[in-house]
Amino acid sequence: MSDDFNERNIAEFRANHGRVGGQFEGAPLVVLHTVGAKSGEPRTNIMMYQADGERYLIFASYAGADKNPAWYWNLKANPDARIEVGDEIVDVHATELEGAERDQKYALQAERYPGFADYESKTSRTIPVVALTPTGPAQHRK
Repeated sequence: MSDDFNERNIAEFRANHGRVGGQFEGAPLVVLHTVGAKSGEPRTNIMMYQADGERYLIFASYAGADKNPAWYWNLKANPDARIEVGDEIVDVHATELEGAERDQKYALQAERYPGFADYESKTSRTIPVVALTPTGPAQHRK
């Protein structure tokens, strides 16, 4: 994803209480704040999520590319992160799902949003599913 695409969608997300049009119309979205694994610089990415109890599940699909997106490596290096959901900011801890749980959650996402099935068919890698578990109460974005 280009930086312009990312920035445009994040601005729209913030202006519209977590809603974005275009290809993301109606989709549940979060803005993920990470620390760069190599750079140590703050990074933001907008992406779809799947609600799973108190957790937010995100998918390192990278549109079916044969490598994981940078945000995945950022979370592996620094699993304590922050997300924006609607008008709230939530501190989270990232844990990668494995085995049957990973497979079940990915299959549900692919059923709800067929683009995820397409991503899986484009790559030989197993697309990681990362659970973001809140570590404190949500705060209202100012």
